[in-house]
Amino acid sequence: MTRSAFIHVQHLLGTGHALRAAAIGRALAARGVSVTLATGNRLPPLLDTTGIEIVELPPVRAQDARFKTFLTPEGHEIDEAWKTARSQATLDAFQARPFDLLLTETWPFGRRPFAFEMQSLVDTARAQSRPPLISSSIRDILVRKQELWKEEEMAERALAAYDLVLIHSDPSFIRLEDSFPFADRVSHLLRYTGFAETGTGGRDAPGDDGRDEVIVSCGGGAVGIGLLRAALNAPALSRLAGECRWRLLAGHDIDGESFVGLSRQGGENIIVERARRDFPSLLERARLSISQAGYNTVLDILRAGVPSVLVPFAQIKETEQQQRADALVRHGRAVAVPEKTLTPEALARAADDALSLPQRDIPVRFGGAETAADILVDALEAHR
Repeated sequence: MTRSAFIHVQHLLGTGHALRAAAIGRALAARGVSVTLATGNRLPPLLDTTGIEIVELPPVRAQDARFKTFLTPEGHEIDEAWKTARSQATLDAFQARPFDLLLTETWPFGRRPFAFEMQSLVDTARAQSRPPLISSSIRDILVRKQELWKEEEMAERALAAYDLVLIHSDPSFIRLEDSFPFADRVSHLLRYTGFAETGTGGRDAPGDDGRDEVIVSCGGGAVGIGLLRAALNAPALSRLAGECRWRLLAGHDIDGESFVGLSRQGGENIIVERARRDFPSLLERARLSISQAGYNTVLDILRAGVPSVLVPFAQIKETEQQQRADALVRHGRAVAVPEKTLTPEALARAADDALSLPQRDIPVRFGGAETAADILVDALEAHR
């Protein structure tokens, strides 16, 4: 009998959450599970959704990294009427047919402003005569909260309703307790999957693209424009990478006017283009990677074995990328530049330092999406 899964994902600034949820969805579909992915924001244009039915919920994004104001595509702040409509759309999608699995990406370990929707979804699932298996899917590092009671509430919500918590990390590299003080309380629910590649690559870069280049990237989202601007003037200041071609990759959510402005400042040895599906292939050929420290980008860096400069996104209360960058620095695998001190001069110095590091290969467990699918399929069988 065919099993069915309902995956809910809400990305707000970057695109990593959606990429990871889709990767798990594809892996489940490959194992014969019928997968519905309900997305609360517009999916990135390069996303592979093979084998997945997409349900587009009323879309919303965060205005900035404060995650206090949430906007529709038209720029309107969401209100109670919008929340009611959004919650109903989610329940309608979930109740359209029976599902054997409910997988919530991040919740209940984040997305607190969307409790109006997520708690209703989980409560509805639990109230069914035959409740589905309920699992959470979280990345390696959680964003710390200033109020400890909010983190304790995350654990309590997981204990009250969840059967599994999938952590997409290698515990020998990063463990949940590194960023979540109540990890021991939910330890019996935890399953480490290894790092989950998102499958945005899969093709070789054409010609000599990437060969001996410096690849500057900021993921697929709208943040990172400051890094790209600093990189425009850094090549002339670098001793070891100044003669390389620098390829700057702008996320597809960076607005057209900003992209054109960057492009006009490029030249023969500075190429400015949009984020590419063959990004992993570019890194494999590159002399150096300069990037933020987002989950998916760091995985591509580790997989490629390329020297790295990390400029972790750290606006407002964001701590996740800084913790991930710190882990790579501890392993001698990268040089980090604080975002608040980023200048072309600082970026050039960091590039030289990174290229001077002894080459180190860190054994890291990958295949997280496939392992997650295996764990879920086995759990579904036991749940039945």
